[in-house]
Amino acid sequence: MIELDQDDGIWTVTLNRPDKANALTQEMLNELCEIMERAGKARAIILTGRGKVFSAGADLDAARAGLAVSELWERLSGAIAALPGLTIAALNGTLAGGAMGMALACDIRISVPQAKFFYPVMKLGFLPQPSDPVRMKALIGPSRTKLILMGGAKVLSDEALAMGLIDRIVAEEDLIPTARGLCVDTVAAPAQIARTIKNMCR
Repeated sequence: MIELDQDDGIWTVTLNRPDKANALTQEMLNELCEIMERAGKARAIILTGRGKVFSAGADLDAARAGLAVSELWERLSGAIAALPGLTIAALNGTLAGGAMGMALACDIRISVPQAKFFYPVMKLGFLPQPSDPVRMKALIGPSRTKLILMGGAKVLSDEALAMGLIDRIVAEEDLIPTARGLCVDTVAAPAQIARTIKNMCR
């Protein structure tokens, strides 16, 4: 349910459970963690999904069984944030719940026009993962972070772009080509130069 393609220094990681809105099981989260923890040799990483939804967050049955409060979410976002290569979330559709942590941890977020963004963790009786509000606040500020986490707002792609939650909106057919295009300069540059520039931006 997780696909990995390695090509010219670019690793493309694809959530492939479209019949379940790419909802994440414990097995999928474990596999994502393992991939990201060994992706240090990749020059660039693209994270995307199959179908019309990037991810609905935790699989509901798995969430009820404890996945909603699993340390795997924080382990995954931390592994992505620590990568030395350029990381791009190529959001093929709606992004919800704990899955938002993956995108927030990426360097760049691009999205199709029809995507929505929401994080209904509070009304489900859970806290967000610790780093998610911190990363979200760094992108969109504290008030808008509360709008999403406490106000239950569902943000459309144009509003998400305006507030800085995503960086670009692209047509569905252009999503992966655009993501790969953004990787070209990083892959072509000396690895140390690319790593240093990324560290300078932290």
